[in-house]
Amino acid sequence: MAMSVRPAQMSDVPELARVLGIAFADDPIVSWLIRDDATRARRTADLWTVQARHHFIPLGGVEVVCNDANSIVGAALWAPPGHWHADDAATYRQLPGLVRAFRHRLFAAGRFADRMMAAHPREPHWYLAVIGTLPGVRGHGYGQALLNSRLDRCDADGIPAYLESSKSDNVPYYQRFGFEDNGTLDVTEGGPPLWPMWRNPR
Repeated sequence: MAMSVRPAQMSDVPELARVLGIAFADDPIVSWLIRDDATRARRTADLWTVQARHHFIPLGGVEVVCNDANSIVGAALWAPPGHWHADDAATYRQLPGLVRAFRHRLFAAGRFADRMMAAHPREPHWYLAVIGTLPGVRGHGYGQALLNSRLDRCDADGIPAYLESSKSDNVPYYQRFGFEDNGTLDVTEGGPPLWPMWRNPR
């Protein structure tokens, strides 16, 4: 089974967002923010579309993994050191898509984002905002290929990495790549927690 990891282009945004929308349709945090099961995957794709287009791709932080048919089956959105938070201009450009994604939960999403930002490490690092693959390819190494692509660069440059896992079951998976479990983070005011994880370069 052949696979390839490459930097994403703007032309990839619709497909990578669709893949991530499907990948996160059962995610606890996304389900807390977007509560309609019938529209969650599409609305989550709206979220990743604007974030990829207006923040992560311009910073060179998006990679996709493709199968042997050259179809995108997974994606990772990374922000380079010093750029994990979108500036005001990028946030403004994202706003229409954020409204489509969150609807009446937009203010809850804003409070959620504020609490994440308050807890975010200030030491320079690569930030893995989101990584996901289609359910049908999980367990075949696509996520591993995506992670290793950027983590190899972190190691070569001597730069740490940071992520927040939204599923406790994924914590041991990330630990295999050198991320350390730092407990839980309440960003939903009693709803689903996050597991912040830090990785020093190897």
